Amino acid sequence: MANRTLTLLMTAAMMLGVCAFLAWGKPPKVVGLFVVSGMAVGSLYALGGIGLVVLYRATGVLNLSNGAIGALGVMCAWQLQQWQVPEVATWFIGIALTTLLALVYGRLIAPGLAWRDPVVKAVATLGFALIVLGVTAFAWEDDVRKFALPSDKVAYTLLGMRITLTRLIVILAAIAIVVAVWLYLSKTRTGLNMRALADNRDISALIGVPIVKTETIAWGISGLIAGFTGLMFGDLVRLEPFVITFMVIPAISAAICGQLRNLGVVLIAGLCIGVIESMMTLSPVLKSIRPIAPFVIAILVLVWVQRGRTNYFAGN
Repeated sequence: MANRTLTLLMTAAMMLGVCAFLAWGKPPKVVGLFVVSGMAVGSLYALGGIGLVVLYRATGVLNLSNGAIGALGVMCAWQLQQWQVPEVATWFIGIALTTLLALVYGRLIAPGLAWRDPVVKAVATLGFALIVLGVTAFAWEDDVRKFALPSDKVAYTLLGMRITLTRLIVILAAIAIVVAVWLYLSKTRTGLNMRALADNRDISALIGVPIVKTETIAWGISGLIAGFTGLMFGDLVRLEPFVITFMVIPAISAAICGQLRNLGVVLIAGLCIGVIESMMTLSPVLKSIRPIAPFVIAILVLVWVQRGRTNYFAGN
């Protein structure tokens, strides 16, 4: 517990230091706008990372298809809105579709790979992501589209900055989901089963843990989070299937910062990755290398965590 707390504090301190360096000498109001924007996008990275961690802890699968599933969900929601379907209904249909896709993979494909190497499992989800992305690209040609939520029209002024309700919802949702998932894993029978599966799948099967049921729930949670994240990403960033699909990259970086288990570190890492990416835009030198920021951050955190120890992932 002490090590996890120290990791959380060191991760936060390191990333705050980077943010302070990037903000040095810039007007406070400009910095504030970039920080808020970065926190909103970083919350999406954190949500993606949380979905990855929940599924990994229960099944041992690092799901690289979350972004593609979320992209298909938000594209379907957008299409239904073009057909004059009520907005609220399109949101639920989009999230329901992503949940269904995750469950289909979790029930039909994942069990056949349950005893395979984790790398094989991850590559299989990458293949599924490419299939989903291919279907999405076939159904919708590359074009400029706009997916907007009613909350975009509501804004609040905080410290002289105009912040839309959508951004506030995303940030608060990320925090709420971390708390909810932690409580679920810690206080419920299913959460205990997920933790048991993460520790030792063989022994869990021997003592009667309902593996199929537990893994199905984990896949469902992952699909729900992917759907919500896809909708918000399509609104806040860009409604482009390829862009949303590769959102999984910074989400993986956030999950790795938390060693695929520490939800608090995943949240902070996701927020900071988003803020650092946003702040790098202010630098004429660094803005061209923004895409590598998540990987550099993940490497630095892992170097700190693994000091004097063997590789955390070596056992896998």
